Amino acid sequence: MKILFVHQNFPGQFLYLAPELAARGHDCMALTDGINNRESPIPVAKYKHEAQAVDPAATRLGRNYTTMSDRGITVARAARAMRAKGYIPDVIFGHSGWGETLFLKEVWPEAKLIVYAEFYYRGRGADVGFDHEFAQPNFDQVLIAQGRAAYLGQALAHADAGLSPTEWQASTYPKPLRRMITVIHDGVDTSGMAPDPEARFTLPNGAVVKPGDEVLTFVNRNLEPYRGYHTFMRALPAVMAARPNAQVVIVGGDGVSYGAAPKDAKGWKEHFLAEVRDGLDMSRLHFMGKVGYPEFVALMKVSRAHAYLTYPFVLSWSMIEAMAAGCHIIGSSTRPVLEALENGKTGTLVDFFDVPGWSAAIIEGLAHPERFTAMRAAARQVALERYDLRGNCLPRMVAFVESFGPKI
Repeated sequence: MKILFVHQNFPGQFLYLAPELAARGHDCMALTDGINNRESPIPVAKYKHEAQAVDPAATRLGRNYTTMSDRGITVARAARAMRAKGYIPDVIFGHSGWGETLFLKEVWPEAKLIVYAEFYYRGRGADVGFDHEFAQPNFDQVLIAQGRAAYLGQALAHADAGLSPTEWQASTYPKPLRRMITVIHDGVDTSGMAPDPEARFTLPNGAVVKPGDEVLTFVNRNLEPYRGYHTFMRALPAVMAARPNAQVVIVGGDGVSYGAAPKDAKGWKEHFLAEVRDGLDMSRLHFMGKVGYPEFVALMKVSRAHAYLTYPFVLSWSMIEAMAAGCHIIGSSTRPVLEALENGKTGTLVDFFDVPGWSAAIIEGLAHPERFTAMRAAARQVALERYDLRGNCLPRMVAFVESFGPKI
């Protein structure tokens, strides 16, 4: 059957699914933003989208919908041009997060439309109002969050089905829409991301660390409050004082993936580093910036303790990959993490805001790794059973998409 993937930064979440379906004989194609130059495993068509400035005074709560629906219109026009040339997919699988799928049913009503339903903005019970340090909860925030969700609800309401990677993320959708969603994680390569006594990682100063060394890791796409960078940094002075041989390796860019940028600094990295710098041994604190995937894999394999924090929001792939690598994970006791980790059995959970608690848990993890041997093995077993790419997630994803194909 003909399958069209839609994602402004393709391949995105379809990195493994698209080539797997193509290998099974399906005619796969992707529609993506013209500025996306990422390598694609399948043929790609591109649309040219020029974002228009949105007047907040004129649009008020509708400004997010205006931005997303503008892109949806651009994509719909590109789709209409594809149809004019004879292209009609049997199944469309698109990410709903940027409005791209909003009007595709108007172009291809005969196609089955699946949306990747990653997260539904909520005024209460999720990220909004969670961290009072940066925004005090108020009624306006609740209204803004609900307004931001308008296009996400429309995207799923006009689709045939949705797919979410975790139960928590699916649960953010209103009940009538939640019934449309199937939960299948994207999956991680547990064969490549596995414990390896021969692993090595080179620090910026040229030193090489290996499994068994006292290495603390913290990894995110960007270093920002949504992923607990502030809590982690505030815990570090006590950790580095108690563990004078520990090497702390931090991976992440200095941009903003979620939330707002700081007003008084170049980025969140420097903002919180400046707050605690006097209490840190900078010779043992290594900021790696963004690293390639092979470097990330090697780092997880040498980590003695791995800290992962998140607001009630989208769960990072990196935490599941750390589980697969057999890391001792010290995680925030927030709902996305609680779905994957069980305190005392597969990880150590700490309240997101409890800085002394984080210091204590990390110190124990670094000082007594033998206490967490069984926990590390149990975490990897969960990754194998629930999140393995080839043995679990990818076959389920393939079957899910193929179930929407033409019935023979």
